[in-house]
Amino acid sequence: MERNVVMIALFAALIAVLGLIPKITLAFGVPITAQSMGVMLCGTVLGARRGALACLLFLLLVAIGLPLLSGGRGGLGAFVAPSAGFLVGWPVAAFVTGWIVERWRGAPLALVAGVASVLGGIVVMYGFGIAGMALVLEKSLVEAAALVTAFLPGDLLKAVIAGMLTAALARARPGSLLSRAV
Repeated sequence: MERNVVMIALFAALIAVLGLIPKITLAFGVPITAQSMGVMLCGTVLGARRGALACLLFLLLVAIGLPLLSGGRGGLGAFVAPSAGFLVGWPVAAFVTGWIVERWRGAPLALVAGVASVLGGIVVMYGFGIAGMALVLEKSLVEAAALVTAFLPGDLLKAVIAGMLTAALARARPGSLLSRAV
């Protein structure tokens, strides 16, 4: 139990630290950040439940006003910005990513974690992000989806890095990969 709490807190902190990497804000108000890779790692390393809880903890800290989002943003205002859909989707993205890693055991871990990061950390997260952008920016879902394509190359790179980091962690410290714990 204690180990789970520590790991959840540690990965919430990892998402916060990845926010220190300078953001690039696109013209429509949604920043490109490294924090989405933290969400992917929450799922690939912690698994579905713990990964989602780490993201929820991070979002709770943001909601109470801590400036943990890239660029020092925080507070309830972050949940009505054009990027709000992405934030709301983080726990679900981590859950789906972790669920895939927990269950798909027939392939090399780097591949499994990379594919899981694409499906959970990109496809699921984009679903939430597109819906949020359409709502906040008063655009159609198709128009919002077109805007999101600017994120795809960077997010694919983050998914590959998450897969490689997960596999490297499994080799270095197999017991720390909670998504694969029996």
